[in-house]
Amino acid sequence: MKKLALFLMVFSIGVVSAQDYWQQKVDYKIQVAMDVQNHQYDGKMDVVYYNNSGDALSEIYFHLYYNAFEPGSLMDERLKHIPDPDGRMTYNAGTKDKPIIKSRIADLKPNEIGFQKINHIQQNGQNLPFSTQGTILKVTLNEPVQPNHSVTLQLDWKSQIPQMIRRGGRDNNENIAYSMTQWYPKVAAYDTEGWHLDEYIAREFYAPFANFDVGITLPSNYIVGASGQLQNEDQMPGYSNTKVKRNIKTLTWNFKAENIHDFAWAADESYIVEKQAVENGPTLYYLYSKDLEKTYQDNWKQAQPLVAQFFQITNERFGKYPWDTYTILQGGDGGMEYGAATLVTGTRSLESLAGVIFHEAAHSWFQQMYGIDETRHEWMDEGFTSYAEAYAAHKILGAKKDQINPYEDAYKGYYVLATSGNEEPMSILADYYNMNRAYSLAAYYKGQVYIAQLGYIIGEDALSGTLLAFYDKWHLKHPKPSDFQKVAQDVSGINLKWYNNLFINTTRVIDYAIEKVEEKEITLHNKSNFAMPLDVLVTYQDGSKELFYIPINAMRGEKQKEEKFYPNIPMTTLKAWGWTSPSYKFQTKKEVKSVQIDYTKRLADVDQSNNVYPKTSK
Repeated sequence: MKKLALFLMVFSIGVVSAQDYWQQKVDYKIQVAMDVQNHQYDGKMDVVYYNNSGDALSEIYFHLYYNAFEPGSLMDERLKHIPDPDGRMTYNAGTKDKPIIKSRIADLKPNEIGFQKINHIQQNGQNLPFSTQGTILKVTLNEPVQPNHSVTLQLDWKSQIPQMIRRGGRDNNENIAYSMTQWYPKVAAYDTEGWHLDEYIAREFYAPFANFDVGITLPSNYIVGASGQLQNEDQMPGYSNTKVKRNIKTLTWNFKAENIHDFAWAADESYIVEKQAVENGPTLYYLYSKDLEKTYQDNWKQAQPLVAQFFQITNERFGKYPWDTYTILQGGDGGMEYGAATLVTGTRSLESLAGVIFHEAAHSWFQQMYGIDETRHEWMDEGFTSYAEAYAAHKILGAKKDQINPYEDAYKGYYVLATSGNEEPMSILADYYNMNRAYSLAAYYKGQVYIAQLGYIIGEDALSGTLLAFYDKWHLKHPKPSDFQKVAQDVSGINLKWYNNLFINTTRVIDYAIEKVEEKEITLHNKSNFAMPLDVLVTYQDGSKELFYIPINAMRGEKQKEEKFYPNIPMTTLKAWGWTSPSYKFQTKKEVKSVQIDYTKRLADVDQSNNVYPKTSK
């Protein structure tokens, strides 16, 4: 009966939409002709911009990401001055003992830089004034686009593909010719806060959902993989048995995709194409080089059934993947997610290859399915993704020995951050962290802890219901952390304002202790300024056990007992602990032998040495 009630609550939340919500939309029709000798291309693009806001817009802004890859750019300057610059984008000009770290962008020659030079932009056949500042293009319309109307623009531009520095470019370290990411003028996001005009410094992206119709013309010896569905698959090399006639010098590859917010593609002469159908899931495409060593090629083949399992498990846990295809391309400089596609490096062990594909595919939910503003809520993007990756890996690859919490690595990473002296609030803009390491530990680890610990606060069943209700209400939209909080509150009946505020907007830590244990009385102490509910497992002298659950006042509710973690152990719910009181006492009916705060290790307590009585020797 309880499960039925939870289902009905989840369903009702899913079908109710906020009436005042709106989001912009874009249709792109792009044609590019590649000049592989000079690593340049000519691009033409028709853009239909749908203004669903209540504002008349006199300007439209675009991102020109390639412009970051030239000496003197903001990205270049950031690399020169941050204490721990990204090692993929720098090199050591000194010695091992006396390193001198230099920006690779600063050394790019004119034929190695990236650029996107706009030739003209038109509206209704008339040229529009435009200006470029760094990676931001401002276009002034000759007529404002009114609320609930659309405007069509024609762009003509020339691009040079940069030497591979970060995410996209030419000739990566594994000799893949073209990793085409952030490659076209992309419409900036506009929402209730206005235009989001973040320069390309290091971090990731935020854009409206869009439909893409992309034609890519290349010499006929190249094979292409991309976001979306290849429209002429039966005619193209690698995808079919069709052989290219010798007199055909170029081929045009046509891909279409709907409701994605970033389109990526890659091209190489050595690509192998393999296709895999997933039951109740998408068709998967794998493109990797036939020049890889046999060990690595075998890893690409052996990873495929694992990836199919990943999509099935993730569909069940987080909501069904909404697109027909997903393409995994060897390319890039590590792993990076895009709409219905990812680029990953290919010279990896099977475990590493499966792990990076799990992570990037999980981004199809967070942030590709939920158009999260990664420049501002990076922890929600990377943290939720890392949670999904760990959840699926735990199901597919099994638990580590003696592992209770599948997310224990994230907790360890968070503890390193919390005790480092370098932690900043997760709410800081992604590019503004003082250190890259602090960003990574916060976004990937603390963000993951946020949701794993939420399962501790509201219960794993309520968390499962929250994830599915969130999908029903917010997939293919642009939710914020407060939207996720609202869904979790509706499903669980627990107020979470205190948790979101303290864990996201501050660097406060959780630190509880067992202060005193007498025969039938236990005294607990909150040594920090972060109140949390507690699961306290008590073992009595006669060997029996009892779970004491202590909510806090701010929750205004209680979680249900989690049989998964405490089977056949009775639970007693005690009076709520007021967050203004540092100490809490409660009585037991039997003489106490041992006590443990949070047996499951989901409470992110930075000092667990005092969470067990009697203390165990290390």
